[in-house]
Amino acid sequence: MKVSDFDYPLPSELIADRPLENRSDSRLMVVRRATRGIEHRAFRDLPNLLSRGDLLVFNDTKVIPARLIGRKRGGGARIEILLLEERSPYVREAIAQRAIRLSVGTAIDFSPDDSCRVEDILGEGRFLFKFEVAGDWERFLDKYGEIPLPPYVLKKRESLSDEERVSLERDDRIRYQTTYAKTPGSAAAPTAGLHFSELLLRDLDERGIERVYVTLHVGLDTFSPVTVDTVEDHTMKSEWCSCPPGTIDRIREAKRDLKRVIAVGTTTCRTLESYARADWPDHPIRTRLFLKPGETFLAIDGLLTNFHLPCSTLLMLVSAFMGNELRRAAYESAVAEGYRFYSYGDAMLVL
Repeated sequence: MKVSDFDYPLPSELIADRPLENRSDSRLMVVRRATRGIEHRAFRDLPNLLSRGDLLVFNDTKVIPARLIGRKRGGGARIEILLLEERSPYVREAIAQRAIRLSVGTAIDFSPDDSCRVEDILGEGRFLFKFEVAGDWERFLDKYGEIPLPPYVLKKRESLSDEERVSLERDDRIRYQTTYAKTPGSAAAPTAGLHFSELLLRDLDERGIERVYVTLHVGLDTFSPVTVDTVEDHTMKSEWCSCPPGTIDRIREAKRDLKRVIAVGTTTCRTLESYARADWPDHPIRTRLFLKPGETFLAIDGLLTNFHLPCSTLLMLVSAFMGNELRRAAYESAVAEGYRFYSYGDAMLVL
């Protein structure tokens, strides 16, 4: 398959640069695979679109303030670091801008008492940093870290006044986070979950729609651009994920009772499908699963997701689940109807 088969035109004004005032006020496109039907609803209609006994599976990862800006010791060059995976306490894999300036042993200062040092060079702009901070790690991140918003959001905000940007950045600490976030570690939000308010979750509970959780810490690997021309030539990097035994038990019960298992987000989908392919182990695993058209889905019966960037692995996953022709029709409809795209945008429910 050609990567270009997953391209599409998108007017820039449809890229959302901020959340709506109320989480569940976003729009919801409903796509039914059996009939190829497309409906336009509001996200708050979700409880009416599901059935008692349906099982929603959420990713409970929590976004950390993973964007750090320091100064190279000895020269003062500005270095931006995006934290990725924790290797051990105070040792993190990260991506750094101006990587050509960094070598093993290079120190980066954030204050007189807080710094990090390059422990290893991993390639592709990735480094292993060891941090030396005064006090605990959470205090350090809270003081110096920023919410790592996607580049397209930051670009859309460039024309705003400083006052408006600062106001939005304050809101991001709350809104670029799901209401049920629990396990710190992500450099990006599992954005399909951003639409769920506490009120909507209660409504789902009252209607007998069940929910359980997995964890996959979202890093840049999830959003890494595809740089090859042929889909099959792209390789996913390894990511840590966890599907607890209690979640596995509930999925098995739902399957036994012929109830639908619906993944909230592509990261949840990849976690469940990875566990299904590994025969549901009772411990965390690492996954390189690349779901593209032609793949069989073993765990999920439905997918709730946002609208994704052209030629991305996330768009290929959605195309694998619903078929690329139906996906094209849905995205063309979304553009024509003025849906909001990407992380802070609207949602799609594929059943």
